[in-house]
Amino acid sequence: MDFKELLAYKKSFELAMEIFELSKTFPVEEKYSLTDQIRRSSRSVSANIAESYRKRRYPNHFVSKLTDSDAENSETFTWLEFSMECKYISKETFENLHLKNLEIGRLINYMINNPSKFGCS
Repeated sequence: MDFKELLAYKKSFELAMEIFELSKTFPVEEKYSLTDQIRRSSRSVSANIAESYRKRRYPNHFVSKLTDSDAENSETFTWLEFSMECKYISKETFENLHLKNLEIGRLINYMINNPSKFGCS
């Protein structure tokens, strides 16, 4: 199996792309702060899942990269909160993205807690 088949990867990639499109509407003055930060953290979730899968031969490395992914997912949530409080996104949009963010967190944590199900020895 390829890492692109992992549900956590697919969903995190989709969320990162949704955030990318949404962040295009953020004010220009946020370009090097909120916009850049939310794009980086949301993309990093998928990137760390991909890295973890390639390191699954070593369970500790696998889990370590997944905890990085989980941390980036939490950071993305924080930037989403700022986006809502700054009124760049609606409460409805925030709630929708938050649900997706929570689901991704659950999937990552399932992987962390069950490394043997993902090819770790």
